Amino acid sequence: MESEDTKKTQEMKTDLNLLLECLKYQMDNAVSQKEALVTIHSICQQNSNASVYFREIGGLMFVKNLAKSSEHSMVKEAALYTLGAIAEKNVYCQQTLCTSELFEDLTWFLSNDSNINLKRMSVYVILVLVSNNRTGQTLVRETGCITVLSRLFRTVISKYELDLSDKNVFQSYQLWSSVCSTLCVCVNNPQNDENQMFCCSLFPHANEWLKNCMKPEIIRPICSFIGLTLANNTYVQKYFVSVGGLDVLSQVLVQLESDSHETLSSAKLAVVVTKTVDACIADNPTFGIVLSKYHIVSKLLALLLHESLDSGEKFSIMLTLGHCTEDCEENQYDLFKNNGLPLMIQALTESQNEELNKAATFVLHNCKKITEKLSLSLGEYPFDENETQQLKDINVKEKNLEEHWRKAKEILHRIEQLEREGNEEEIQRENCQGNISSMNMSIQNTWKHLHADHIGRATKAEDEDKSHSRQFQSYKSHGVMSKACTNDDQMKTPLKSANPVHACYRESEQNKSLYKAKSSCNQNLREETTFEKNFISQSSDHVFKHPVHIAKNIKQQLPVTDPFTLCSDIINKEVVSFLATPSCSKMLTYRCSGCIAVEKSLNSRNFSKLLHSCPYQCDRHKVIVEAEDRYKSELRKLLICNKKILLTPRRRQRLSNESTTPGRIKKRRVRKNFTEEEVNYLFNGVKKMGNHWNSILWSFPFQQGRKAVDLAHKYRKLTNSPMCAASSLEEDCQFSLDF
Repeated sequence: MESEDTKKTQEMKTDLNLLLECLKYQMDNAVSQKEALVTIHSICQQNSNASVYFREIGGLMFVKNLAKSSEHSMVKEAALYTLGAIAEKNVYCQQTLCTSELFEDLTWFLSNDSNINLKRMSVYVILVLVSNNRTGQTLVRETGCITVLSRLFRTVISKYELDLSDKNVFQSYQLWSSVCSTLCVCVNNPQNDENQMFCCSLFPHANEWLKNCMKPEIIRPICSFIGLTLANNTYVQKYFVSVGGLDVLSQVLVQLESDSHETLSSAKLAVVVTKTVDACIADNPTFGIVLSKYHIVSKLLALLLHESLDSGEKFSIMLTLGHCTEDCEENQYDLFKNNGLPLMIQALTESQNEELNKAATFVLHNCKKITEKLSLSLGEYPFDENETQQLKDINVKEKNLEEHWRKAKEILHRIEQLEREGNEEEIQRENCQGNISSMNMSIQNTWKHLHADHIGRATKAEDEDKSHSRQFQSYKSHGVMSKACTNDDQMKTPLKSANPVHACYRESEQNKSLYKAKSSCNQNLREETTFEKNFISQSSDHVFKHPVHIAKNIKQQLPVTDPFTLCSDIINKEVVSFLATPSCSKMLTYRCSGCIAVEKSLNSRNFSKLLHSCPYQCDRHKVIVEAEDRYKSELRKLLICNKKILLTPRRRQRLSNESTTPGRIKKRRVRKNFTEEEVNYLFNGVKKMGNHWNSILWSFPFQQGRKAVDLAHKYRKLTNSPMCAASSLEEDCQFSLDF
């Protein structure tokens, strides 16, 4: 398979070299040059690598110069067509051709009295060079090429009555359509504000064409040009409205909507005009007042009911309705009068398309205020008496309108309810955090007070223990601890801050498992109270015991090995981060061994065993364990050899096999002598490519199994041997002469 691909690649390169030579030596034969250019175009279209190779051998620049210097029009047309096709196929070729010199030559072709086909080919090359290329957009403006394109846009077609059956008229229309497409890529994709500002001068001419010609061949290119020139540019949008462009589009849309009841093409064309209208008012919703004069909302609603439209086209219509009603009460009222709200509700409830649902929700949200006004009373709505009377007539004629209004109110009520719930959740989260901070402060103050009283009355330790126990229980009974979500980590924090290190350590030695609590934010504190009683009764001899006096002359102290004390800062951070989360109602009953096991000297081996043996892994260590297991399983699969799992590394296993089987003979490749053809290939390759053995190996049909190192060794032997070198050189010269 690889040899076939290599053979095809070599044939392609040979063909391109021969065709380029044909172009160079057939300068007087225009027909041969045209046929060679057409063949080059065909090869580059079939093979993606052909364009790159043709550029590397200098063919691209030669064809460019040929298009400029040739005296024959057919050769110029074929050369420009080939350049455009190659640049369209490969972005590197596009960047190579994107020069001011080529744009000036193309401008010269368009400015002179050239034939229409040559102008079309020139416009095609400009289109390819500018498309998705900001550098091309800049050059087309700086070289004046866009000025020539604008003049062609105005002058190529002079009559509004097009007879496309006429050959000359049809060729002119094709050139005009190509100019429209080129102007579109000059202003957008990527967006170019300067080119948009320049092309807005063509709006009055485009408006005249829309007024006087309603053919799809004219409306589609002009609407595409207007829509892309308006996109995301408020200044150009304001200018378009000031020259009457939005009024013209509204008139065209009204006419196409009336024709859509008879022809399907008119409905499709009306959607194209709708998208252009939406591009004009998307960033300026106040322009919707212009559309209200032509009752565009009612036309869009009628167009929305057309059965031939797909979901994408209906989405464009709904989005335009949303922008029309965003900041214009006249359009909102028009939507209400023409039964638009029930239609939006129906689309919202029945459609499975998410984009359509979003667009319908957008329209309903825009009509929220006017819905509230009309639902209160008809007299409170600030319209004249005639419109109020019309509204009453509509309510009398449509009996089912109340049901639709009820659904609309339910949807609005649901939206408001969701907003209120979101606000309440934020307030509760802030209150929960405030309660946690106040509770921590109160606990710390209480423990400090208890510890100070304990130091002042050291002679009555047993009585003090009982009094502190009663005081802590009474403090618990007042409900201070019931204001926040409690867990075992939270109980450890105040204990750590109140007790001395050695006291807590002695307590942990006597009672390794002090408590296990399981509760939530809404659970009562009976379990916690019971736990506190048991905890204080067990640790009263140690927790509230007077600290041992330390001698001043002792210079060394025993190292602190209490895991709870060593992890105090980490535990504090975990408690605060845990309680600050919205899901503080769930508490951790057990701790992960990977989080608290700090008394051991951990490494990659015992830490993995520790995590695997822990039944209460946290989410972070659980992910680590799963990832390690997956890696080990994949590694075992890779190490399976002869249905045996290799328990040692590959290199060690190979050495052990060699040591255990000393008589084993390593299998070698079959020796293949170099033929005369291969020697010729080797010398020709070195002459053309140098000591690039891989390139030589891929460029010539050597025997199967040859490697680049084989070629290098063979060439070294041939050059070191005088007789072989002389004979090979003689054969090489003879081969070159024959070629």
